[in-house]
Amino acid sequence: MDTLTALMTRRSIRAFTDDPVTDAEIDTILRAAMAAPSASNERPWRFVVVRERDTLDRLAKATPFARPLERAQVGIVVCADKREAKYPGFWVIDCAAAIENALLATHAIGLGGVWIGVHPVAPFAYAARRIIDAPRHIAPHSLLAIGRPAKQSPPVDRYDAGWVRQERW
Repeated sequence: MDTLTALMTRRSIRAFTDDPVTDAEIDTILRAAMAAPSASNERPWRFVVVRERDTLDRLAKATPFARPLERAQVGIVVCADKREAKYPGFWVIDCAAAIENALLATHAIGLGGVWIGVHPVAPFAYAARRIIDAPRHIAPHSLLAIGRPAKQSPPVDRYDAGWVRQERW
């Protein structure tokens, strides 16, 4: 799949089959995530790959929006290591770029995924941190539910020319 096709056809997938996701597929997704740009090449992202059903089910209860993890074959907890941040706060943007790369790679290799926000809601972040046993300097940013799509969602054109200005507001 070429890049523009991936960008224009990626959709959030919340329902998955029981078919497994391979280690090679997860490796591809993580490599794409880590290819994202970051402020001053800081690369604060850290990833916890979760396959154990009990842990996925616990993460599914970490936020009201995480139910897709109940059906996903794999969850990825995207975190940031805040210990050596050169630019405090930029980790949020950096992790978001990594997540978008991960989701595009997921789609490009025929899998489906959905982005589940954790940061900046403190109770959500605390729950995720507790479930994955992360130390305090690791900040959970988001959860990804990944699997083989149970159905395909058609592309949607979300372009709105009314949201675009030229040169000045």
